[in-house]
Formats: sequence, structure tokens, C-alpha cells
Amino acid sequence: MDPSAGIELTKRPRRFPSVRSDVKDDLFVPEEDNSLYFTYSGAPNVLEVKDLCYQVNLNAQIPWYEKLAEFKMPWEWNKGDQTTAMASLNLKVTSGQMLAVIGNSGCGRTTLLDIITCKDEGGKIKSGQILINGKLASKQLVKKSVAHVRQDDQLLPHLTVRETLSFIAKLRLPRSYSEQQRQKRVEDVIAELRLRQCANTKVGNAYTRGVSGGERRRVSIAVQLLWNPGILILDEPTSGLDSFTAHNLVITLSRLARGNRLVLLSIHQPRSDIFQLFDLVLLLSSGATIYSGTAKDMVQYFTSIGYPCPRYSNPADFYVDLTSVNYHSKEEEGETLERTRSLAEIFGEKVKDFNDFLWKVNDENRELPSSETSVNIPTTPLEKAIKIDGNEVDELPKGLHQFAVLLNRHVSNDFRDLSTLLIHGFEAVLMALLIGFLYYGLGGNQLSIQDTIALLFMKGSLTPFAIILDVVAKCHSERAMLFHELEDGLYSVTPYFFAKVIGELPEHMAFVVFYSVPIYWLANLNPGVDCFFLNFFLMWLVVYCSRAMALWMSALLPTLQISSFMSNALFTAAYLTGGFIIRLDTLWAVPFWISFVSFLRWGFAGVMQVQFTNLTYQINIRNITIDIPGKVIIQSLDSDAYPLYASFLVLIGISAGFLVLYYLSLRFVKQKSSQDW
Repeated sequence: MDPSAGIELTKRPRRFPSVRSDVKDDLFVPEEDNSLYFTYSGAPNVLEVKDLCYQVNLNAQIPWYEKLAEFKMPWEWNKGDQTTAMASLNLKVTSGQMLAVIGNSGCGRTTLLDIITCKDEGGKIKSGQILINGKLASKQLVKKSVAHVRQDDQLLPHLTVRETLSFIAKLRLPRSYSEQQRQKRVEDVIAELRLRQCANTKVGNAYTRGVSGGERRRVSIAVQLLWNPGILILDEPTSGLDSFTAHNLVITLSRLARGNRLVLLSIHQPRSDIFQLFDLVLLLSSGATIYSGTAKDMVQYFTSIGYPCPRYSNPADFYVDLTSVNYHSKEEEGETLERTRSLAEIFGEKVKDFNDFLWKVNDENRELPSSETSVNIPTTPLEKAIKIDGNEVDELPKGLHQFAVLLNRHVSNDFRDLSTLLIHGFEAVLMALLIGFLYYGLGGNQLSIQDTIALLFMKGSLTPFAIILDVVAKCHSERAMLFHELEDGLYSVTPYFFAKVIGELPEHMAFVVFYSVPIYWLANLNPGVDCFFLNFFLMWLVVYCSRAMALWMSALLPTLQISSFMSNALFTAAYLTGGFIIRLDTLWAVPFWISFVSFLRWGFAGVMQVQFTNLTYQINIRNITIDIPGKVIIQSLDSDAYPLYASFLVLIGISAGFLVLYYLSLRFVKQKSSQDW
């Protein structure tokens, strides 16, 4: 970095508010704010919204499962009038500026950000344009130039801050970067966002102790900042934070803007010292622009049109309240709507002759904050470590590299969750001991035929039921993060699918071992070594079929409740057609055909053949002992209709089929979810 550029930055007057001359103006700044660790050195960016008119169909926003609950027919789902969410909206913001979109609830703040980032759903742009550096915004252009920080933090809770950023760096930085350059980028971002003190602390969530709420929000910003974007868009970054933490977060965003970035954020009603940090403010009401201009001129503008801000009042609070629609009564609603419409018309007349759509104190285009803050920093030989060119974005790691990183991240996060692992292990051992000791009373004697058949079916049907609930809950907790990362182009579905499936195999194997092995020996089943391993492999396949089915249901259906219900319904169908509750040859047509895809049926038939083949059971009737060959027992339950290898092949085929359906659901069904970790 050019030393002269650094001197220019440090000499710039501080913009943080002071209450009295004897109070330090860095009261809320935890560290000296005189350095920019991570300045964007690319070309300046310009974001323009021209005459945007956006309409939505409110009925189309309602999820299909809620419409079913209202007993609406499919052809009635999207009936309804189009509602105008944005009306003739204009704005222009450039690098070096921080623009805050403020307004009451429902004014269109989040909608505007979603439209700019091409993530709007259920609406339609009737007129207008979104331009990024003079080009029409598209999903491909947004992915290359815009970082979008959502309102909810979607992070893996059991990784540390540094590990979280390191994994993202391996996925998001170009393949040409060395490991040393990636780590330097991570450390630069940690320094810039003041995360050094918690770099080795778990991120955590509502259930796992970790970093604070403000630090977690800064980690979410750091994830996007890693690839050093020129445009940073944030949706309600201060939501849920206390005033002190929110103030420091906005100071951080202000510093990022001074690093030659364009920062656009939505915020509800900022307190006064936060409001003074903004370069530009866009005040919305019902999708219409009430004010757009510098923050420091906002009071003067409203005073000029007859709405002065009372002394000692927060301008943001006062003018957001002024432009809010009161739905308490029809009269008050009509009155407030008329006032906001009038204010929007007045502002439109004031700025109709300005190309940047910003209100100014006089007709002359005076200097805006961008001229103060935009810094053109010369490129140095080391600059490649902190800058991504447009063509390098197309050279991001793919394929096997993404798979390796995702697998490492998945395993690291899961194995850090010791409480969950211990609970699952304890669950498997407890169930095994309860079942095993129930049949242990016979000691070394052989179980009766009836008891053995019941044990074999129960052993293969109890564990899958517990597995289904665990898998569905875990997958739905991951869906929101998965949706955002796929939407951001962090990786593709294929490497995630294989990383997910392979990464869970160790836990799956351990669970089956803890469950199946104790039962087998405590119940004194067939003592042959080959029979033991065949029985174990069949149990492994049956449990894995249930896991694959739960993965499919979790990716296919939108909510945890619906996925749990359908998974249990499919499992119940497999349970009832498993060949033990009712004989297969007595089933009528529909359940008979269902039995062919029942993994419990094929697992039960397989363990029956493993257990009873080559064994002879003796039954005493009074003084008569009758020898019953094991094959007769197998035939009596119609478990010999197909050879043993057929059970293995069909179970492998069923599990593979569920995995294919899971992959297709990931590929073609949006994994959008509001459920947090």
C-alpha cells in the first residue's frame, strides 16, 4: 500500500459523533480506527436503481402446504390482485459511500435488497432497471461483484471463528491461491472486523455456548468479506443486537465503506449516533421514496417542507414515525396514506432535475461523501493476496476440491458436537442392553422359535425409527445455511451430496455396532462367525435405508413437521409389510406390491435365512421330541421366496434409490428454510 494513501486516510476527520468537547469521540471504538487492513483496490463501483416499479401477488407468497390446510383447490392458490411493493424508486450509490435504507415495517427495505441481489421471489418488475457499473443486474453479475449478508446468521456452531473462515476461504478463493495466501486473507479479515479476541472460540448458537451476538454477526460479514467484494449489501445487520454492539458494528461498516467499498444496508430505526454514521439515507414508506440524500441534510429537508424535527429527538425515529401507516382505524389509515403519498410527490418534485436522485441543500451539486472516502490505492506485488479479479471468479475451486473441503468441514463440525454423539451412542447401547438382557435369561440355551422370530424383526425395526427422527431434525437445521451457500455459488450440489453421505458413514457405522453387536451375543443367536457378519451387514443396510429415506424426505419437503410425518408414514408402511405383522401371501394387491420396496421386509427375510439355515430346533410335546429343520421355519413365513443374496442386492438397490431421490431433491427443490441451528 502506498504510504501517502495511508497518511491521507489517517488525516481524514473522524465522523463519529461527540456529545461534548470534553468527551472522547472514540468512546464506542474498541480499537484505534486509523488503519484499513483490508481495502478494496479494484475499480470503483456504482449501483443504480432507475424508476423501479415492482409488484407482488400476496397469495403467491403463501406456501402450498398452508394453502392445503385452508382447503383451497390448486387453481385457487394464486388468485388475487397484484400489489405494488415499489413505485418509481430511484437511487444511486458509489464506492466510498454507506447508504442506509430506513422505514417502518413493511416499507419494502428487504424487498429492495432482494431485488438488487436477484433473490426476489413471487414478484415481478413491471418497469425500471437495476444497474451495476452500467450493466443490467443478473444472478451471474451479482455473484461476481456483490456480497449479500442476510438477516439471520447461518453458521456451523461447532467450528471456531478461524476454522469457519478458513473453510470458506478454501471454497471461495481462486484455485491459483496458495495456502499461505488463503491464511493471510483469513487473518486480514479477522483483523479488519476486530475478531482476534474470539478467533479460536466456537461460533455457537442458541443451544451451544460460543461468541456473542455482535461477534457472530461480524463473522457473517467476514464470510462475505473474504473474497473482498466491492459491493457489500446487508439486511438488518443490527437486528437483535444491543445498542452498544450495534453502534460498533455500524462503525465497522463505515470503515469498510471508507476502504473504497459500496455499502448498502437496511435498518429499522437506528439510534441517533448510528444515524450520524451514514453517508446517505433512503427513507421508504409503502414502497415509495420519502427522502433520499445525505443523513446530515435530512432534518433540513423536512424542515423546508414544514416538518421540523423536535429538539433533542432522534431524526430517524421522528421521520420514520411520521411516514408510518396507522392501521388502527380506516380513518387513520386513510389519513396517514394520504400524508405519505403527498410526501413522496413532494420529494419527487424536489429531485426530478438531479441525475443522482439525491436531495441537496441547493441546486448546485455539492461534494458528496464519496469524494472524501474513495481511495485509489496503487497495486503492489502482494496485492493479489487481497484482490480478486473478475476473471479469477470463474476459476474458483470445483469438483474434488469442493468435496474434500466440505467433507472436512462436515466431519469437523459433527465430531465437535460431543453431546449429540454421546447421546446417540448412549441411545444405541441402552436399546441394545434392554433388548439383549430381555432374552438373556435363557443363558446358553437356544431361544424358542417364536422368540427368535420376534427378536429378529424387532431388532431390525426399532433402531431405524429412532434414526429417522434424528436425521430429519439435523437436515432441517442445516437447510437454511445450505440454501444460502448454494445461492451464493459457494459450491454445487454434487460435492455437497457426496460429502454429506460419506461424512455421516463413521457415525452410522458406530451406531450400528453399538446397537447390533450386544444384542446378537446377549440373545445367543446363531454362533457362526459367518452368520454374525452377515447379520451385522443386513442390519447395517436396513438402518442405512431408513437414513437415506429420511434424507430424501428432509430435502423434498419444506418443514420439519411435514418431513417427520411423511418419513414416519413411509416407515410404518414398510413396517406393516415387513412379513411379521401379517404373512406376505395373505396381503391384498396394494400392500403386497408395497412390500417389494419395504426395506424391513428384505432385511427380515435375510436375517431369517442367516439365523435358521442349517439349524435344527427341537420341540417337546409331552414325551415326544420333534426336530424341526430351520428351512421349514423359513418356508412357513415365506422368507425363502428369494435367495439370501437377493436380500442384500435389493437393500443396496433401495438405499441407492433413496440416495438418488435425495440428490434430485437437493438439485431441483429449493432448500429454503427459516429454521435456525
